[in-house]
Amino acid sequence: MQTEQLKAFVIEKLEDMKGRDIIALNISDKASFADYMIICSGNSNRHVKSIAQSVAMECRAQGTEPRGMEGNDVGEWALVDLADIIVHVMTDEQRDKYNLEQLWAE
Repeated sequence: MQTEQLKAFVIEKLEDMKGRDIIALNISDKASFADYMIICSGNSNRHVKSIAQSVAMECRAQGTEPRGMEGNDVGEWALVDLADIIVHVMTDEQRDKYNLEQLWAE
């Protein structure tokens, strides 16, 4: 799947899982490790974990194997590494605390 197709696919899956406040940041000019960072919020630790697991599973089903997943044990902040796209799923508290949108927008 091409990067733009994968981005649209991931956003659709996040919406399907009721992820909130979904933002896709183009970081291609700021980072060498990925083209996009997609950030969304989950309602609880369990919701964060299930969103991240669902995105990884749906991507696998489409032939895109995640490079890795982090934070799925605790569920406050889960990361799915899809090579050109990094997906962050966070509780509202973690999202407010780390403010990735502002950090990467500057």
